[in-house]
Amino acid sequence: MESRGARILVRAGTALTLAFLYVPLLVVVIFAFNPSVAQAWPPSGFTTKWFGLAFHETEMRTGLLNSLRVGSIATTIALVLGSAAAFAVHKFRFFGSETVSFLLVLPIALPGIITGMALRSAINTSGIPFSLWTIMIGHATFCVVVVYNNVIARLRRTPSSLSEASMDLGADGWQTFRYVTLPTIATALVAGGLLAFALSFDEIIVTNFTAGSQLTLPKWIFNAIHLPRNRPEANAVAAIVMVLSLIPVYLAQRLTGRPEVTAGRARAAEPPGE
Repeated sequence: MESRGARILVRAGTALTLAFLYVPLLVVVIFAFNPSVAQAWPPSGFTTKWFGLAFHETEMRTGLLNSLRVGSIATTIALVLGSAAAFAVHKFRFFGSETVSFLLVLPIALPGIITGMALRSAINTSGIPFSLWTIMIGHATFCVVVVYNNVIARLRRTPSSLSEASMDLGADGWQTFRYVTLPTIATALVAGGLLAFALSFDEIIVTNFTAGSQLTLPKWIFNAIHLPRNRPEANAVAAIVMVLSLIPVYLAQRLTGRPEVTAGRARAAEPPGE
């Protein structure tokens, strides 16, 4: 049984960790409602005018739409490539499979600036003009990792007897995938897609290297904070981005926290016999 002192230390450590992570974010949110342009502490009052002014910024709206497009396409690419790679590594045993798995995970561990520099060099060498598509390709490089990790983890926790039983009952490969495998990994796919979209939506480093003249929402915030008059609007938009980013992360956490739900559905789904 834990002593009282140990419990106090654990709680204090948890509180300090959460404060270290979230107090700076809370300060940005507080300044988003500060009526003064100057970021002096404590705030001189309360206002929501910066949200309205930011919404009427044409460049901000353009950046928001571009970020939504980039996030959607990058997530779609990641779902296709990440799930396909996870199936290949899990289902087939071949020489170098562990190396392939390591290389698939590596991009998320590399500093964003290294990935951005490498992508910019590759794009320049290929003669491809910078556009929203180059941003999507850049974001897909690390979004694939998120989807791959979620799907491969779910596949490894799923007993192979489910697929074997489906085949024994007369189902072919496609029916087994549709009625057994897909329901089993459905929440992993959705969670991976939500996390990938959240990462893509607020990515700035890779965007700066692959965007050219294209404007995204993180890039607009990055440019605005360097101008004192636009800083309150940047704080307001940053507060909105935090909320929008928390939603998919929360949903993904809820989905991945209950894998037994989809496993139970997969066991209950019987593929049609031949």
